[in-house]
Amino acid sequence: MQTDLQSSIELPGIKRVRSGKVREVFDLGETLLFVVTDRISAFDVILPDPIPHKGAVLNQISAFWFKRFEDIRNHFVTADFDEFPKELQPFREQLAGRSMIVRKTKPLPVECVVRGYLAGSGWKEYQESRSVCGVKLPAGLKLASRLPEPIFTPATKAETGHDENIDMQRCAQILGDEVAERVKSLSLKIYSRGREHADQCGIIVADTKFEFGTVDQDLLLIDECLTPDSSRFWPKDEYAIGQSPPSFDKQFVRDYLETLDWDKTPPPPRLPKEVVEKTSAKYLEAFRRLTGNEIAID
Repeated sequence: MQTDLQSSIELPGIKRVRSGKVREVFDLGETLLFVVTDRISAFDVILPDPIPHKGAVLNQISAFWFKRFEDIRNHFVTADFDEFPKELQPFREQLAGRSMIVRKTKPLPVECVVRGYLAGSGWKEYQESRSVCGVKLPAGLKLASRLPEPIFTPATKAETGHDENIDMQRCAQILGDEVAERVKSLSLKIYSRGREHADQCGIIVADTKFEFGTVDQDLLLIDECLTPDSSRFWPKDEYAIGQSPPSFDKQFVRDYLETLDWDKTPPPPRLPKEVVEKTSAKYLEAFRRLTGNEIAID
């Protein structure tokens, strides 16, 4: 299994399109190369200590879902390095297991969030207004309560800082009525199918975020899909209403950082070895449970 951490990716001769908190995107002409690093961010700050195998887990979980949802149009082309074009072959060590080739699309300017349980900003909003993003909810719900039905709670994409929750009316103003209804319907459909599979694997998908893009008039699911970074995964056997369950993501890192005297602005603190190892184990366990396989690394 790979031990070299990949926190930066350099591919001389291959045009880099953008560099995000976790992903690097390169232009291959008609397609894009997505490379998922082992970087981890918290409170919108990239931390100095990468998490072993995190990039491979996120990449291969997305590939798992894209292939599973092949009836839903998406941007996935391949994650098999042996199928990558010739110009990428010298970079096997950096790319194998943590990258995929995808179709180019025009991303929609709205994040498509689906919530099946009350947590995070949704719980905070519910306490104030008994609604989330304009969706009225029953009285008496508690932290981590399962909602009567999953709800679609879109958000605008923020270049910096946090995304802003919006209601369906504002979503329709941004995307147009027809596209807004289509992404709502697709998001709820994908979430429900993903939640059903995860439930059989001992994982509750409390909420998740999807992104969509267009090619001509076609609407495609893009970016990542039902990963521990885009979703709130809870272990079924530790779930209890009224408390925040442990999750299969970077919550363990956030919880540690909350114990420090850090103002959540750069420079961030270093992570202790045990926090790094525990976080890596959480990501790997999520992968094993969802796919039934061990992570594949060259």
